[in-house]
Amino acid sequence: MDGPRASITSSSPYGHGGNAMFTLIEPDRTRDVAARVEAGRVLLSADALREDLGWELHEGTLCNESMCVPLPAGSRLGEGGVFDLGEVAATLDRPLAVDVDAGAAFLGTSAGERAQALGSLVAPDFTLPDLAGQPHTLSSYRGTKVFLVAWASW
Repeated sequence: MDGPRASITSSSPYGHGGNAMFTLIEPDRTRDVAARVEAGRVLLSADALREDLGWELHEGTLCNESMCVPLPAGSRLGEGGVFDLGEVAATLDRPLAVDVDAGAAFLGTSAGERAQALGSLVAPDFTLPDLAGQPHTLSSYRGTKVFLVAWASW
């Protein structure tokens, strides 16, 4: 891997060097995580990594309850009990966008998971209103042909 794939936005000293609650957004949930920000990097304790993200470091692997991911050669992830969220994201092959000023980060789905979902040819479920405001959920039309029109002004 070429290093952490992270987009960091910052123009003020919010949380730099101090402890703060950081909002971590994932595709299926949002929660507040205790973090420290240093030089644009979001740093988590081992406890925060385990309790809030569900991952633990075990002898050169990052593990959750369903799998373990080996750390890249020479990785310093978890050194001193500190976990850089960007390095965690890179190890898990998940994109990361961080806005330090807003105290928020988005941790996306890994490329492998996205490829698997696309390979299944099953569209993700969503609900949107029609022009009359009536909500429609895609899964309620399963088994029938659906013509979906999308438009954007940009």
